This record gives sequence, structure tokens and C-alpha cells, in this order.
Amino acid sequence: MSQATTLRPGQIRHLLRVTNETSRHPERDCLVLLLGLTCGIRVSELAQIEIQDIMFSSGVLRSEVSLRAAITKGCRQRCIYLTHKQTVAALERYLAHRIALGLGTELTTDKYRGLSPATALILTHKGSRFYLNTKRRINYAGDQVDYLACDSLQSHITKLYKDAGIKLGSSHSGRRSVASNLLRNGASLETVQQLLGHSELDHVMPYLEVQPEKLREMFEVVL
Repeated sequence: MSQATTLRPGQIRHLLRVTNETSRHPERDCLVLLLGLTCGIRVSELAQIEIQDIMFSSGVLRSEVSLRAAITKGCRQRCIYLTHKQTVAALERYLAHRIALGLGTELTTDKYRGLSPATALILTHKGSRFYLNTKRRINYAGDQVDYLACDSLQSHITKLYKDAGIKLGSSHSGRRSVASNLLRNGASLETVQQLLGHSELDHVMPYLEVQPEKLREMFEVVL
């Protein structure tokens, strides 16, 4: 199976520009892409994260977001960080869009900016949660395990990449890009493992992409 592509900065800018100009729901779709590209969040997690996960009741956004064990693929709680300026700006834009359209809002604006805290952050164009389906796979230990997937959101993200002319682009491109960019900037494999939410270091390897110039540099200083 072909691996999802890892995006360069210019490709990311192109992807976001095309999405903003051509998507029927640019506020939501730009945020979806940025959450993958800057936080490494999985599609199934993205479909389940709620308003109360990313915001205090006062309406202030959380910079550190705890992904509940119940919504992660490995059933292990982990944190993602909403600190990238472009992602925070996209989140503010989408929340304002939801409030203006009354998507998942309450009668009072006293808490959570008037949004219902238990509603999903990312909604369909009809204002409902994305449907999750149960799948079955064999894990690394050879055991059969069930897990939740969100095929509709997965397909939609793949289409966003396709519309931008990016080959082999998918939601996994976000996670691969996060991993590669972290390593390029000096992060350890253990740090990448923790941020991506993998139980074993070996599980990180399929997400990584080493640039040829980096390999050349390594051989130059091998002795």
C-alpha cells in the first residue's frame, strides 16, 4: 500500500489556499487540515473531540487539549497542543462561523460562548456529528481488536488533497508531516512517539520520511 505523502511548507500553503477558495465549507475544512498538519490528530479522534475538550467554560481556548482515552485509537489518553498561530486563528474563525449559523448552540451565552459543550467540534454540513463505524484489525501482537473509524470524514479529507492536486494526500499526510517536521527540527523519536500516541517506538517508523540531503549530511560526519 502506498504511503501518504509528506507535505513541504509550500504544499501546505497551496493546500490551504485551494481549500479556502474552493471548499463549500472553508471555515471547517481549513481547520480540519490544520489540526492534522500541526497536531497530528487522527480522523477518528477529530470526529469525536468536543467543544468542552478545546475550551474552558469561560470561553477561553485551551492551549493543551487532553484527548480522552475513550476516543483514541489505542485507548490511551494523550495531549495535543493548540499553540500554532494559524491553527488557533482557523479555530476561532470556525467557532465564530458556528455561532453565527447557530450550529450546536445553547439558549444562553453564559458559558462556552453559547456553544453546547457536549457537541462535536467538527460537524457535518447538516450540523450533526460525523458517523463512526466499527472496524476490526489484527494488532502487532496478533490479537483481533475492534476500533472506531470515520470513513466519511476520511474520504472528505482525501478529496481536499485531491482537489489541490496533491498525490497520495490523506489524513495520514498530516501525521507524517508532523513527525517529519519534528525530527527535522531536532525532536527525538521518543518525543514523536508520545505526540503521535503510539505505544511502541517501532510504530512511529511508517510515518517518517528522511530527506536525501539529511542522509548526505549524516554520511559526511559519520567519522
